[in-house]
Amino acid sequence: MDDRTGQTRRRPVGVRRLKVGDREVLAQGLRAPVFQDLYHHFMTVSWPRLFATIAAFFLGFDVLFGYLYYLVPGCIANLNPPGFAGAFFFSVETLATVGYGEMHPQTLYGHVISMIEIFVGLMTLALITGLMFARFSRPRARFLFAANAVVRPIDGKLTLMFRAANARLNVVQEASAQLRMLRDEVTAEGFNIRRITDLSLVRAQHPVFILGWNIMHVIDDSSPLKGESAESLNAAGTVFILSLSGTDVTTGQMLMARSEYSCTAIRWNQRFRDVLEDADGAVQFDYRKFNEVEPLADTSVDDRRQ
Repeated sequence: MDDRTGQTRRRPVGVRRLKVGDREVLAQGLRAPVFQDLYHHFMTVSWPRLFATIAAFFLGFDVLFGYLYYLVPGCIANLNPPGFAGAFFFSVETLATVGYGEMHPQTLYGHVISMIEIFVGLMTLALITGLMFARFSRPRARFLFAANAVVRPIDGKLTLMFRAANARLNVVQEASAQLRMLRDEVTAEGFNIRRITDLSLVRAQHPVFILGWNIMHVIDDSSPLKGESAESLNAAGTVFILSLSGTDVTTGQMLMARSEYSCTAIRWNQRFRDVLEDADGAVQFDYRKFNEVEPLADTSVDDRRQ
């Protein structure tokens, strides 16, 4: 209660910290409704935290029901060891529905408590099984994205190029790519806005994505990047978001992945190292060179920027 206003004080809302690209965002004013969104919570927490939470619930129920057995001595036959320890271990056997047979309820109270605990154990087992299956069966795209993008001439046109690969080396059918640019702009009214702009691609679809894919945007007169430079992109806080999706023919599931590139990750007047080589009549894809870039011998990028 606030003594000055006579009103009940609200509990301060915590601050949640998250990463959006290279930016760190502090979200304040939202409560985290964990118990109203348990499924999403358990799908997103780390595996150690998930197992620790399940173990805590298991031990908590064991202690609770063990204490209920302990409250009424004699409700469990052949209790061993005697006292709370025996009641606790009987609770463990009952909750897990194993029932070794030596200890068993012998009064109406014991049967009622064990019946309730068995029901709780069955429901808990069903929930944990469903949660584990959902986490293990969740589709994961093992798409690789090169650490940098390059700007170089292709067919006489200045081109922004990204490199991606399929690390599973299986067929991803009808893969598609989308490239978007985020940067700070000021409208004609003087309003500051974080604008999202779609960038057209030379080829936005790949029928059979198995190895690598060079994703290119031509910087021509229609491109939002026309006349831009590394300095102007940096001044606007520019970020590029590359999204890939496709159908895994092995599982039939839709795969999705994305990578974010700050303006400092764009290498001007450079090219990707060639990862395809001939090896005894076969084509070799060398992933060790996947992230490597090198300067172009021709320094004509600056001349063609305008």
